[in-house]
Amino acid sequence: MAFESYISLAVYFIAMLGIGVFAYRQSTSDISGYILGGRQVSPHVTALSAGASDMSGWMLMGLPGAMYISGFDAVYIAIGLLAGALLNYIFVAPKLRVYTEVADDSLTVPEFFAKRFNSPKSSLRIVSATIIVLFFTLYTSAGLVAGGKLFESAFSLDYQVGLFITLGVVVSYTLLGGFLAVSLTDFVQGCIMFLALVLVPVVAFSQFDSASQMTSAAYESVPNFSDSLEALTLVGLLSSLGWGLGYFGQPHIIVRFMAIRSVKAISTARTIGMSWMTVTIIGSLGTGLVGVAYANQFGLRVDDPETIFIIFSQILFHPYISGFLMAAILAAIMSTISSQLLVSASSLTEDIYRVITKKEVSDKQTVTIGRYGVAGVALVALILALDSSNTILSLVSNAWAGFGAAFGPLVLFCLYKKDLTAKAALAGMISGAVTVLFWIYAPILEDGQALSSVIYEIIPGFAISAITLWSVTRWGENPSPNVEATFEQAGQELANQQS
Repeated sequence: MAFESYISLAVYFIAMLGIGVFAYRQSTSDISGYILGGRQVSPHVTALSAGASDMSGWMLMGLPGAMYISGFDAVYIAIGLLAGALLNYIFVAPKLRVYTEVADDSLTVPEFFAKRFNSPKSSLRIVSATIIVLFFTLYTSAGLVAGGKLFESAFSLDYQVGLFITLGVVVSYTLLGGFLAVSLTDFVQGCIMFLALVLVPVVAFSQFDSASQMTSAAYESVPNFSDSLEALTLVGLLSSLGWGLGYFGQPHIIVRFMAIRSVKAISTARTIGMSWMTVTIIGSLGTGLVGVAYANQFGLRVDDPETIFIIFSQILFHPYISGFLMAAILAAIMSTISSQLLVSASSLTEDIYRVITKKEVSDKQTVTIGRYGVAGVALVALILALDSSNTILSLVSNAWAGFGAAFGPLVLFCLYKKDLTAKAALAGMISGAVTVLFWIYAPILEDGQALSSVIYEIIPGFAISAITLWSVTRWGENPSPNVEATFEQAGQELANQQS
């Protein structure tokens, strides 16, 4: 790439580090500030932070690639994601914001699970925290692989060098500023992603004389919408729409709801977040559709469909703009990595270290331990990412399903079912995670394939987890009066804040 592109990237890196220093001076004096930004995050930052940490490089590389290969089949995944995100804002965000504060100011998702049942040092907390650390370490390594491959393909740098650059910048601002730094950088990165996903498909489309010319060229390789709809099966539709179920259980997304400054601010965040998500998903799908049309019309060689955004960035724009667009991909990757690192470190510190050890530590010491946790998780993820042959898409989809099935039904039951018991919560979480793993890895079909080749694993995992939660609660012991009183208090506080 041209020298001007490197200048654009350098400016981006410096800006991210500057935000980390600013956040370090603003919010890291206590553990609540480090983990949740003191519960004073604005709705604008909440919305774009949730969106940017959610979508990752999948938005700029994976979804355009899926549209490039399969055409309008990718649209159903987008519809499922939009529906899931909207329902998450409506049914989870307000109650979770209030309930986590009422439940003895819970700072992490596992801590909320435990304090929801008036048992802050229960096995439920340790098991859920362990699931988070393990899944997010793998999730983070997948993001690092994407960053390494981006530097390798776009900048002709060594893969390992790309890993260290990506991780170095992310760890620096996460280590310094904690949740506020992650949220502010996610806000900036979300703005960059928004501009990039509007700019690239529009400029690429302008190379055609008309919309009919573009669609005719695209339909040489992919089926049109009518043909795609006729070929759609019920199982295929459920698998695509099922991605939306994952939102209820993604710790790096729902923790944003815990940190927003008030319940009333959630409606503003929802409007901003859903508008951002709608435009960026349309831009992502548009990049893939225009990409296949451009390749057919102008004889463009595309060896890897997931790099169509990178290819457009290099051939259609001035080097300064190309650098900005490359920064957009890095922004998508880094926003998710930083969120995963912080949530992992928070669980490691608050839900495992503090529960297992008997030592009393100050908030300042806990923040320091949290920073060590960020560095430790990052180091393990880096080791896993050193092998450039690691797959990215399958790992991300599996982790999304794992979190969605293990935590999604549990979050909803915790917020809406007063008589839910701790035993039911533990059983539901484990059954969801085990079902997903079985669906992915058990070669029980005739040709040795796993059940995930038939239907996306989040569907059975979510269903079995929900059934287990309901069944164990129905035939188990009743919750204590204190647990029911806290549930009622959270409901009353929510009503007060909404009025």
